[in-house]
Amino acid sequence: MVIQTVAEPWETPDLLTLAAGGDPYAEAPGPGRAGGGGRADGSGDEPAGAGGLLAGVVGWTDLNAPAVADVVAGLRALPGGSFLCGIRHPLVAEPDPDWLARPAVRRGLHALAAADLSFDIVTAPHQLAAAAAAARSVPELTFVLDHLGGPPAESGQGTQTGPWASAIRSLAALPNVTCKLSGMHTSAAHADDLRPYYETVLAAFGPDRLLFGSDWPVCTLAAPYGQVCGMYRELTAQLSAAEQLAIFDRTACRVYRLR
Repeated sequence: MVIQTVAEPWETPDLLTLAAGGDPYAEAPGPGRAGGGGRADGSGDEPAGAGGLLAGVVGWTDLNAPAVADVVAGLRALPGGSFLCGIRHPLVAEPDPDWLARPAVRRGLHALAAADLSFDIVTAPHQLAAAAAAARSVPELTFVLDHLGGPPAESGQGTQTGPWASAIRSLAALPNVTCKLSGMHTSAAHADDLRPYYETVLAAFGPDRLLFGSDWPVCTLAAPYGQVCGMYRELTAQLSAAEQLAIFDRTACRVYRLR
């Protein structure tokens, strides 16, 4: 899978073209613009796997917009549109602490649910309560908490009694929330550094509601891709084969409705 990186409207069509096996910059008229390098038929109904490496795209759209459903329909009509399986928003970049509570945003979240999309969310620890409130208000939408909710690695908040751990348990109490094992390895390059956070989310969510995210290529700022995967394999080594399969495969397939 490939995941949103910037909150700009041009990126998602480019990622969909890439998923369909095209080159979004083959005839690009300028930086950051798709150039029509996707499937020749342009139908947007390619079967999953048509592009080869990618099984799905988690893109971005402005949830404040008045017609999120129409935007999603437009994305799905593009080359590679059938690969769209979720939307992500970097809440951590929003200065408004009540952004998720805005009526327009809540309408946008309901539109994602109606379109059978999931919602990835990138937060700082102090925003976890707002994320939980949003998940309660839209129970039909699957929320994916990226990067374990962003606990500062140097804070010691990975304990069972810290404020981050308490917020994690509140989110885990909501059946429509899952947690992605990702992000923390950009600042901690050893399994032992990650273990307190991993054990907290494992106890809260269980293997069936955890999924691994490599964060490639950002992860390579801390360690090679193989080492990053090895760290998470080491963390999960005590789990059963079925539980490891859930974290590294089955949970993502279910959450993102991958075929």
